[in-house]
Amino acid sequence: MTRLPPLPSSSPPKLRVGSRVGKYRLEKRIGSGGFADVYSATDTLLNIKVALKIPNAKWVSKELIDEFRRESKLTMGLEHPNILPIRDASFIDDHFVIVVPLAARTLDDRLKSRMSFDTAFDFGSQLLDAVAYAHSCGIIHCDIKPENILLFDDGTLRLGDFGIAKAAQKTISSAGTGTLGYMAPEQAMGKPSTRADVFSIGLILYRMFSGKWPEYPFEWPFPGSPGFRKRVHPDLILVIRKSVAIKPRDRYPDAVKMSEAWEKCRIKATRFAKRSRKAT
Repeated sequence: MTRLPPLPSSSPPKLRVGSRVGKYRLEKRIGSGGFADVYSATDTLLNIKVALKIPNAKWVSKELIDEFRRESKLTMGLEHPNILPIRDASFIDDHFVIVVPLAARTLDDRLKSRMSFDTAFDFGSQLLDAVAYAHSCGIIHCDIKPENILLFDDGTLRLGDFGIAKAAQKTISSAGTGTLGYMAPEQAMGKPSTRADVFSIGLILYRMFSGKWPEYPFEWPFPGSPGFRKRVHPDLILVIRKSVAIKPRDRYPDAVKMSEAWEKCRIKATRFAKRSRKAT
């Protein structure tokens, strides 16, 4: 991890598309939230495209940086094809800048259009592989949501925001713990766990297959259930339903166990989906 210099003593200049932050030229703002903005940018020295995540200056404090450094020491060792690597994290022109590979789009963008069963199952497998690997290393993500899931042109899915997500949640009390729309009920009370990550994955999987977004209080059956049942094998439905159980003890203990159950359904679920397509 890059050694971070002292915090700037004054407010950093406002960022604008077309301006530069160190060697990076900001091309487009591709994401915006209460905590940070994300830009596509060009590394003008290496002439490569990257993504810059730049937290809002009001959140950048010594506590945030210290927490990010602690979390990143744990997560920098997560070398997996479905986990987005952090290339750099440092202060540039008084802005705290996190540099990662530039994806084609986020899963949130992709969910705006219908997704085939095969694509949804493949994305589900890649997401579960990423989180299962992290859980096996003792790392909890705490903020699994479509905006943090990056899709690349070669079909690879990568889960991002390890380190910075947990640092932000621990530091910014007013921001809560995780993203409410995909957060397990117990996590809202400050109790993140591997089972809470499983819950978030389950909600995302349901949305990919059904096109509907389950909302609190997460009572089964979720919206869009009739269409969901027509295209998803009952065994796979059971896997997703178990992952979104309200009581944590009723879920899979971690993504490792969920991934195992998921893969056991692959053949039956794929055949069922093909028959379903022919019948319509």
